[in-house]
Amino acid sequence: MPQILEPMNYQHLSTPIGTLRLASNGTQLIKVEFEGQYEVGAIETSDLVLVNCAQQMTDYFAGKRQRFELPLATTGTSFQQAVWEALTGIAYGQLRSYRDIAHNIGNPSAARAVGAASGRNPLPIVVPCHRVIGSNGSLTGFAGGLATKRALLQLETRRTHFAARRTVY
Repeated sequence: MPQILEPMNYQHLSTPIGTLRLASNGTQLIKVEFEGQYEVGAIETSDLVLVNCAQQMTDYFAGKRQRFELPLATTGTSFQQAVWEALTGIAYGQLRSYRDIAHNIGNPSAARAVGAASGRNPLPIVVPCHRVIGSNGSLTGFAGGLATKRALLQLETRRTHFAARRTVY
């Protein structure tokens, strides 16, 4: 049986880590794609979801937002959905290992599967898979590349360390 494709709206957003392509179905955010992951030349047909996402992303990169508040639509297995839900619980500027996430979802032996599910996250940054590292503290795979992952972590670390140092006496 052929798959029925939902119409998608697209908006490109210039960020410090490159141009992102945001996609929605008109009511929910469906994808965040890094440069090189999408076909150039897609026609932009923005909507309110994308405008709101672009503003929240802009605020995130400016250090004014730590959590996204957007209607999301993700398609995946129940395991992937559980992993992505767990990723949304990682606070801004914090890190977790794939093993931590596996324990969090009640499947402690599934660290590698958690890594695979994280790699299929259709909403990077919004669902913060960049905050997940190897158990030994190493940076591991990321759809946007390790340099992008490092840049996102540095952005968040700089902001949280600066906020922690602002002590009122």
